[in-house]
Amino acid sequence: MLEEQIVTLAASGGAAVVAAMATDAWQTTRDGVVRLFRRQGAEVEGRLDEDAALVATAADAESADAARQALAPGWALKLRTLLAAHPEYAEELRALLPAEGGAPHSVQYNTARDQGRVFGVQNGSIVIHQGQQEA
Repeated sequence: MLEEQIVTLAASGGAAVVAAMATDAWQTTRDGVVRLFRRQGAEVEGRLDEDAALVATAADAESADAARQALAPGWALKLRTLLAAHPEYAEELRALLPAEGGAPHSVQYNTARDQGRVFGVQNGSIVIHQGQQEA
């Protein structure tokens, strides 16, 4: 694997790791990263959990995004070092990236109150035809 490809993949991986923090995708992403590093004998669970806690305890979305931006280069560097030593891990890392072959992850929260109705859909479309109701 070329150095340029390693740098690009590591940067994407670092961004994906921190983007998943404090989301429903976190546990899957965390497990994948741990598995990658554990294969070479490195322990990263504590660091992952500390970084995820920084994001999760942010006061608001803007603070969480700032934390993610600050953490991404560190994870990119760790992944770059790992891939430089073990380029065969590249496909496993790519599988963690939603944009590069991993399953895209979506979260949707719907709430209906006071006799309201919710029509939700992801990755598709919905058509509602509502006629007059007979009493």
